[in-house]
Amino acid sequence: MKSQTTLRRAVSIRGIGIHTGTEVELTICPAPADTGYLFRRTDLSGFELAAVPQHVTHVSYATTLMHKGVMVATVEHVLSALYGCGIDNAILEVNNFEVPIVDGSAAPFVGLIASAGRTELPSSRQVLRVLRPIEVVDGNRRISIAPYDGLYIESTIDFAHPLIGRQTFSGEITPDSYCREISPARTFGFIHEAEALRKSGLVRGASLDNAIVLNEKGMVNETPLRFDDEFARHKVLDIVGDFALLGVPIAGRITAERSGHGLHAALVGKLLRETDAWEISDAADEPATARGAAATASAVPPAERSESGVRAGWFSGHAQLPA
Repeated sequence: MKSQTTLRRAVSIRGIGIHTGTEVELTICPAPADTGYLFRRTDLSGFELAAVPQHVTHVSYATTLMHKGVMVATVEHVLSALYGCGIDNAILEVNNFEVPIVDGSAAPFVGLIASAGRTELPSSRQVLRVLRPIEVVDGNRRISIAPYDGLYIESTIDFAHPLIGRQTFSGEITPDSYCREISPARTFGFIHEAEALRKSGLVRGASLDNAIVLNEKGMVNETPLRFDDEFARHKVLDIVGDFALLGVPIAGRITAERSGHGLHAALVGKLLRETDAWEISDAADEPATARGAAATASAVPPAERSESGVRAGWFSGHAQLPA
């Protein structure tokens, strides 16, 4: 696609937050070019919170955004669906502070987006192209991104559990492959961790309807796995959602080993700080329009760098990202 995209019409879905257990309604609305992904808290007089890397505040068991004291939690699945379906711009209205978990996968959001339809906008699409490898390592956990013509993800997980063990899923991420192979994969958790997590204020809305629940021997759910390697596929789903915070399509190869939201956020931050490691180029493979975040920020007119746009946070705020 050479042009930026958005939805044809607004669409809504209701559900509960997996961590809060509170009912919430999400409405995904069309948005102008260069908006990126923008959350709007309708319960707080329409407060707007751009889905950008420097607004990431918590990365334990979910990705949470915060700006000026206002939060939106568990954003990764809906952002994954928008990116995976090729939607560049959307306003996401929520009437509480956690996105509904629905069935624990991105498939309900994909269905919602499909029902809304996709339309092109009169602005060219740009791509973040990785120019050299970047890696983050934390003990036996690591994640890297390297040059690639397109988005390719290889993710390996390793759990001492009879249904999981060591699993790897890899493949090129396109709207077709994402919808078929990634979006149906559900989140999962271990029943022996549930009590401690609830005491910490987490997983209060978790159930067999919105997660794969594992005991010591196998799966508590009566419904079967959707894929033999559903666990590894869900990790790819999370990676797509966390990297969607970059605000534009990515041309790079991501390789992850035992990664999580925190490691994903760390790589995004490191990538943006090392401005010689990437460039912004036109999706039609024309010469690069800018090289590095500093050049891009100066190339974008101030009117387009408003607080309600992804460009405000990504192009001018990358220096404030944590190490």
